[in-house]
Amino acid sequence: MIGFPFTAVVGAGEVKLALALAAIDPGIGGVLLRGEKGSAKTTLARGLAGLLPGEAPFVDLPVGATEDRVVGSLDVAAALTGGEVRLRPGLLADAHGGVLYVDEVNLLPDHLVDALLDVAASGVNRVEREGVAQTHPARFVLIGSMNPEEGELRPQLLDRFGLAVEVGSPPEPALRAEAVRRRLAYDRDPAGFAAACGDEEAALASRLAAAVEAGPAGLPDALGEQVSALCVAVGAEGLRADLVICRAAAALARWEGRDEVDADDVRRVAPLALAHRARRNPLDPHGLDDDDMASALDQALDPRSSRGEPGGDVPEAPAVEPGPERGPEQVAPAGPASAVTRLEAPRARGGPPAPAGRRSVVEGGRGRLVTDRRPGPGGPASVAVPATIREAAGRAASATGPLAVRAEDLREAVREQRAGNLVVLAVDASGSMGADRRMEAAKGAVLGLLVDAYQRRDRVALVTFRGDDAEVVLRPTGSVEVARARLAELPTGGRTPLAAGIQAALAVARGAGGGHRPLLVLLTDGRATAAPPGVDPLEAARTAAAAVRRSGVPAVVVDVEDGPTRLGLGAQLAAAMGARHLGVAELTAANVVSAVRAAVTE
Repeated sequence: MIGFPFTAVVGAGEVKLALALAAIDPGIGGVLLRGEKGSAKTTLARGLAGLLPGEAPFVDLPVGATEDRVVGSLDVAAALTGGEVRLRPGLLADAHGGVLYVDEVNLLPDHLVDALLDVAASGVNRVEREGVAQTHPARFVLIGSMNPEEGELRPQLLDRFGLAVEVGSPPEPALRAEAVRRRLAYDRDPAGFAAACGDEEAALASRLAAAVEAGPAGLPDALGEQVSALCVAVGAEGLRADLVICRAAAALARWEGRDEVDADDVRRVAPLALAHRARRNPLDPHGLDDDDMASALDQALDPRSSRGEPGGDVPEAPAVEPGPERGPEQVAPAGPASAVTRLEAPRARGGPPAPAGRRSVVEGGRGRLVTDRRPGPGGPASVAVPATIREAAGRAASATGPLAVRAEDLREAVREQRAGNLVVLAVDASGSMGADRRMEAAKGAVLGLLVDAYQRRDRVALVTFRGDDAEVVLRPTGSVEVARARLAELPTGGRTPLAAGIQAALAVARGAGGGHRPLLVLLTDGRATAAPPGVDPLEAARTAAAAVRRSGVPAVVVDVEDGPTRLGLGAQLAAAMGARHLGVAELTAANVVSAVRAAVTE
């Protein structure tokens, strides 16, 4: 099928530039496209392959791809038919000389993302597995795309993408209408539409080929020092940002037909290389403020702008904007996020603790193949095909003809996967004493847990209950963007439907999937005041708590009862739930997270 032309995509100037630079110098390390659905990310990636010399391949790597399929493995057909042990190339070999595109790269297993980035930077794939050791060239343009609402990449993987660009639909109605017009014209006659863009496509392809053939432009030493000063100014860690900016600026100079890099080249590529590296805290907004970036560029690239030098402007202190006023809705702001090292649901008895900041490794039917073994009496749960063939080939080394596999040759695959956590936080948002402060602490606790989730791909959910019912305000997510938006305004007030809150939280916890262990955390004073007609609220809450005990979902009750008169209902509720009971002397986000962490890791 004829693809949509690269040059026919409306707007997307920064995206097109980043892709062109990565094509000129794949050593930049790939391009990450972050943006909403339907913003032409796949169309641009596929269109770039059409501009590369020859019949450049376009390989679309599926999220469910296995490691064998990606990096290569033993050629099973050759082993079975002729007893020959050789490599069957994977998708990395297929992409050599073209484009390797990974949609939803943030959902791909971390070890596969790591392997892709390694090969993209080096241009060589080294395979050593199942008795096969081979090296082959794999030089391609790596393009990853993701929707931030579906979760972030882990920071160490995010940093290894050379360039990152925010992709969105054109905001101007006229541009949106033009994009729709072109798409409809392409759908009516793909060949005719492509032919109409043929001259522009050919000119761009020739320009790209000339830039590749010319090689990188020269970089003056003084400008290289200014690039490093810029990276220090914005807080970029490590040297990868410095290298990427220098390589991208050299590629840009060649793209524009020049032999030497200048300061304007650095100004144009620096935002693409620094936007995803200047994030100190995962709760910080993605990217750099335009004014902050412009100021850092001026100070690094224009010596006269430095503080204290003649002719330099002294930057004014930023104005402090007043905080939002509290309105009548009683919406509590989020408390400060606490630093989290680890928060985990209880493991199986005797299981080793996971290192801080990392998830537990468990054996399962999915995940990375780590070894093989002889199967038990019941036979192999999953056959390790390459290892089985290796056993059969070793036994029949002197035989001729097709390889015969016997029962004693069978090997069972041993796979490991990371077992994450799903922390379901159920918060009383009724109008009882301290509700406003309770919501502030709960919001801060959720954001604190998301710091950990960002690093480990854990999940956090939030259920609130007030009035007559409960609401799941935050579905299980590891996305900082989604959590920030949903937590912005959560009102408090009304009665306390405690039973409904427990039931809703249990439903979310029982729906945990994808290898996540659920943990239900209930913040309440135990005072139930609302239930279905004819049902005692306290009795309904105890019944819901008993359902949690029967379900086997581990739980923690954080008792936030305060004031001179204390009924001790939180402790009774925890007993009925089979949960750990915790009292929080001072209700803060840090105390809530610390108390729960201590309870589940003892």
